Amino acid sequence: MSQIVTPDICDAYPEVQVLDPIFVNVGGLEAFFGPIRTVKCFEDNSRVKEAVAEPGDGAMLVVDAGGSTRCAMLGDMLAEQAAGNGWAGVVMYGCVRDVDVLAETELGIQALGAHPRKSEKRGEGQRDLPVTVAGVTIEPGQWLYADNNGILIADERLDLER
Repeated sequence: MSQIVTPDICDAYPEVQVLDPIFVNVGGLEAFFGPIRTVKCFEDNSRVKEAVAEPGDGAMLVVDAGGSTRCAMLGDMLAEQAAGNGWAGVVMYGCVRDVDVLAETELGIQALGAHPRKSEKRGEGQRDLPVTVAGVTIEPGQWLYADNNGILIADERLDLER
């Protein structure tokens, strides 16, 4: 297999972990993968903004926003910056906004939903630590594979050609 098809990956690698099916695909890429970097924050996207301003080098940003549905933690400007800086995608355990623009952005984005209100900016949050999202504890350096069928976590990069 040469493309990301999560059912096929699950068949070939039964040991992968599967996030609970609570996310919607809102980015311009329907399937995406990469090594994981993490942010943990709640209704304050300062650390998300900080992360996407750095080179992504094909990584996935997994954001544990506490599952909040009271504000958006990612919008069009940060998503465009992430795409421009080489991030492969963002998985947001929280909400996003500007979804019409996100759908046109060359970035994989999955989130719990959309919310029009922006988050606070108090400089709070942590980066590069284990986070538990949708029933799975995710560590920086693991690999994330996502498509419209779901989100998978593997301990290492998988050989998708096998």
